[in-house]
Amino acid sequence: MNTLMTPVLLVAVIGLICASLLVFASKVFHVAVDERVSLIREALPGANCGGCGYAGCDDYAANLVADESLSCTLCSPGGAATAAQIAEILGRSAGAAEPEVAQVMCNGTCDASRKLLEWQGMSSCKGAKGWFSSPNACMFGCMGLGDCVDACQFDAIGIVDGIAKVNRENCVACGACVNACPQKIIKLVPEKNQVHVLCSSTDKGAVARKNCDNACIGCMKCTTVCNFDAISVEDNLARIDEAKCKSCGLCAAICPTGAINSFKKLPKKEAAEKAAAAKKAKAAKA
Repeated sequence: MNTLMTPVLLVAVIGLICASLLVFASKVFHVAVDERVSLIREALPGANCGGCGYAGCDDYAANLVADESLSCTLCSPGGAATAAQIAEILGRSAGAAEPEVAQVMCNGTCDASRKLLEWQGMSSCKGAKGWFSSPNACMFGCMGLGDCVDACQFDAIGIVDGIAKVNRENCVACGACVNACPQKIIKLVPEKNQVHVLCSSTDKGAVARKNCDNACIGCMKCTTVCNFDAISVEDNLARIDEAKCKSCGLCAAICPTGAINSFKKLPKKEAAEKAAAAKKAKAAKA
């Protein structure tokens, strides 16, 4: 009997000693956690997408409490409602958050773009780019192998007709697709902006057009109709100043290659008339 009880007692004593040490350690090494961190974490959507620039929701919550200058509006999935909740917890002003959405700056569809070769390796843009610049003649365009699709947690982007397309209704502007694209042609843009140059090629016009029918050729026709000085041509590529653009769509209407896209469609006759009038008015000012 004594032989059986000795190990039992020994284990019990060791357990008590260990428990005492753990209690002591918890008291000595206890780090007080601001309850606001937990409250903010509950307010955040829990996507852990990294769109705020931090490792996840926990990291963002901790930094919000630690840094009073950090904006409450960095969580794109949560939007304005989450920003307001966080501001209330911290006793700050939420500030204005400009809604954003991802946009792929390429319209090199299968019919429009020229292929250099048929990629048969791994279905990865990054993997393919490690071997060569692009399977397409245009070295600046979408490779269409879906790294952005794999990165998106919200089913907001897919490969359509050979290029990535964003579903604006599902997009929460987390930026995961932006970071995943090795071509760096996906950008976060203001949701209110309806007009975009869907080309990233800086090749000269003749080369760009040879590589893709929908490429920007730097003809500058778009600059002649813009009444807001919102569009310019630099390095053979039309560029829109998002802060100045009013999304009138005249640049899209006059673009000869369709490189400029407008989500706000104008009837062709109306678009042509407005573009002609704007061009005439601008010429008169000059």
